[in-house]
Amino acid sequence: MHNHGNRSGPAPRWCSCRVPDEATESPGISRRQALGGLTAASALALAGWPRSAEAATAPAGAGHSVTITVMGTSDIHSNAVNWDYYQDAEFSDSAGNVVGLARVSSLVNQVRADRGRERTLLFDAGDTIQGTPLAFYYATVEPITKSGRIHPIAAQMNAIGYDAVALGNHEFNYGIPFLNTWIRQMDAAVLAANAVHAGSDRPAFRPYIIKKMDVPGHPPIRVGLLGLTNPGSAIWDKANVSGKLDFLDLVETAKKWVPAIRAEGADVVVVSAHAGDSGLSSYTGDIPVENASAMVAQQVPGIDAILFGHAHRDVAERFVTNEITGDTVVMSEPKCWGQRLSVFDLTLTRDRGRWKVTGKSATTVNTNTVEDDPKLVAVVKKQHDTVVAYVNQNVATSTEAMSAAESCWKDTAILDYIHLVQIAKVKEAIAGTAHASLPVLSIAAPFNRAATFPAGEVTIRDIAGLYIYDNTLLASVLTGSQIKAYLEYSAQYFKQVAADAPVDPASWTNAKNRPDYNFDQFSGIAYDIDLAQAEGARIRNLAYDGAAVTDDQQFVVAVNNYRQSGGGGFPHIATAPVVYNAQVAIREAIVAYASAAKTIDPSTFHVENWKLVRDGVSVF
Repeated sequence: MHNHGNRSGPAPRWCSCRVPDEATESPGISRRQALGGLTAASALALAGWPRSAEAATAPAGAGHSVTITVMGTSDIHSNAVNWDYYQDAEFSDSAGNVVGLARVSSLVNQVRADRGRERTLLFDAGDTIQGTPLAFYYATVEPITKSGRIHPIAAQMNAIGYDAVALGNHEFNYGIPFLNTWIRQMDAAVLAANAVHAGSDRPAFRPYIIKKMDVPGHPPIRVGLLGLTNPGSAIWDKANVSGKLDFLDLVETAKKWVPAIRAEGADVVVVSAHAGDSGLSSYTGDIPVENASAMVAQQVPGIDAILFGHAHRDVAERFVTNEITGDTVVMSEPKCWGQRLSVFDLTLTRDRGRWKVTGKSATTVNTNTVEDDPKLVAVVKKQHDTVVAYVNQNVATSTEAMSAAESCWKDTAILDYIHLVQIAKVKEAIAGTAHASLPVLSIAAPFNRAATFPAGEVTIRDIAGLYIYDNTLLASVLTGSQIKAYLEYSAQYFKQVAADAPVDPASWTNAKNRPDYNFDQFSGIAYDIDLAQAEGARIRNLAYDGAAVTDDQQFVVAVNNYRQSGGGGFPHIATAPVVYNAQVAIREAIVAYASAAKTIDPSTFHVENWKLVRDGVSVF
């Protein structure tokens, strides 16, 4: 639930990582230019490419030089073509971005034509096989592990000709057997040096590759690529990896493998890391740093360039100085979903019979400067069409229209439908057990402000737009005091607001950059969130069935696996006793419930049990 994520504008994809940051768009190409039909070559020229790296950085009197180009993508999140499955239309956002590997392919083809295929490599930094209904369908409805069919993203990456791909945290969402099937289908090497067999330091996946580039007129160039995945998978996918895989620190892993890559004769070392560059983590505890890519550049000698991802930002070029050698490392992160392509130019100069990197630079290019590669569209057309038909199936009829637009500051009927299903499923599961007498509550968050149920026919696509993550349902036991602490933590999502300030709830949210998916709401208990109070003192009038909740009162709480495993750092939930875990996918449970009920009538389930107040006075 993030993606890794999670978020106004078009419906987000099914990914759990981070929010795209429009403020970090690559400055080289304006929206007007992009929408005006620039070719990829024109876009590269506008960004100052190719740069005369040899002339600018080669030492006087040095031997002959050559420039190679490393292209990179990240956080594709199963966007194969420029399509929004939630809107049943081509993807569109206010910035004019497009999505999909078919667009990436066209840009890669142009760069290869401009530079020469023998001078280019293509890497990816992870989170490729989860994120849209396309991925969900071929992982759960018609899984490749049973059908024997090739995964659509594997098919496309093979057709484009990737050289190597690093694993992201979302690669583990569907379990290790599924991941292994996908890896076997890939022509490219799939890397993750810091994912090791549990209890050991033995890599569970290939750590690195060395690619030999034969540039005409020059001695061979050996490029080493080290792949690093995100340690947060130990939390976010605990159910799939616990006891099977451990995830080691990125810096320590790179310190081990970069010298080995150099010793094997690599002239250039590139790292593909599924980790942001902030040096921070979204979790607490003994798990290694989540966003450690810049730390790798600073602390590990011998690296020339780092392609990184996970944060869903557009970082065209960042230079980091290594603290040990003083050498400069160039870094780049392409925006998510295939919206950008990172392009590194590395100049090598021949010195004493060896290649030495003497110039390095990077940029990102907007894929809206090209059209979909028709060959790549054709590769997945049948699978894409199957999924479009699937998500447009009707499952129920709604008595009225419902929207999630205000779910970040109001108790809405559409989120209560998630609560309804989760509570019903848990009550059914614990009937006849020792916990059957406890009240059942539910936790849910506003994943997608653009989600709606229309009045009339509701489709799988509508439900998928409401619950965009591939989470499963659990239930844990929490006490009244723990629930209050949990709610106080959730209420940090709001800024502190004066009692007499103008009512502008949209501006009060996302305090400290906390995403919407980390504003958890409870159903089954009543409470107020007082925004005039400081953090830690905002939850008022916490009650169950009309009576104040006591500190030691026990409740069974329905919760998703991401949150229960510690995602978001909410207190108590990760250590609370689990009383239900049947690995039921929440989105599918909602579809099944709606299909069985036939009718969605908010008058039968919507209860406004929480509200925003300021100094005790309701905001609305």
